[in-house]
Amino acid sequence: MKQAKETPVCVHIRWMIRRDMPSVLAIEQNCFEFAWTEEDFIRCLRQRNCIGMVAEKDDEIVGFMIYELHKNRLHILNFAVHPDQRRHGVGNSMCSKLFGKLSHERRNRIMLEVRETNLDAQLFFKNLGFRAISVLRDFYDDTVEDAYLMQYRYHPSASEIAQPGNRISRMAG
Repeated sequence: MKQAKETPVCVHIRWMIRRDMPSVLAIEQNCFEFAWTEEDFIRCLRQRNCIGMVAEKDDEIVGFMIYELHKNRLHILNFAVHPDQRRHGVGNSMCSKLFGKLSHERRNRIMLEVRETNLDAQLFFKNLGFRAISVLRDFYDDTVEDAYLMQYRYHPSASEIAQPGNRISRMAG
C-alpha cells in the first residue's frame, strides 16, 4: 500500500504547559474513541518521570506526545496529531525530538503500545523504524482489544561508540 507524500510544515516542538490543555483535549477527543480525560492527563503529568510535549504551527497546537523516562528506555503513553495536520511532518518532528534523547550509553530504545485496530499508527511507527515485538492480550480496560508492543532501538554511529562519555561532554570538549 503506497502512502500519500508528506508535505513538510514548519512546527515548533516545546514542553506542554497547563494552558495547552484545552487544545490537547480537543485533539485527543477528535482522534480517539476512548479518549483520555483532563484528569487522566493531569494525573499522568504529575508523575516525576512523565513529560508532555506539543507541536505548534502558526501558534496553534496541532499535536502532542506524553512519554515516560525510564532508566534505559523512553515509553510513549499518548501521541496524537490533529487529523487535518497528518502527513505533513508533525508526527515525524515530535518523534525526531524523542530520538534525539536516545544514546547507546543510557536510554537506547523507545517503547509504545498500539491498538490492533489502529493500522494508521502501526504503519506510521513502522516507517520510523519501530518493530512489533509482542502482542498484549486484552491490554485495554475499555475494550477486549489487544495491543502490539512496539519498540525502536537506537543504533549509534561508529564514532559515538568509539568516543565514550555523554553527549554533553563530547559537545563541550
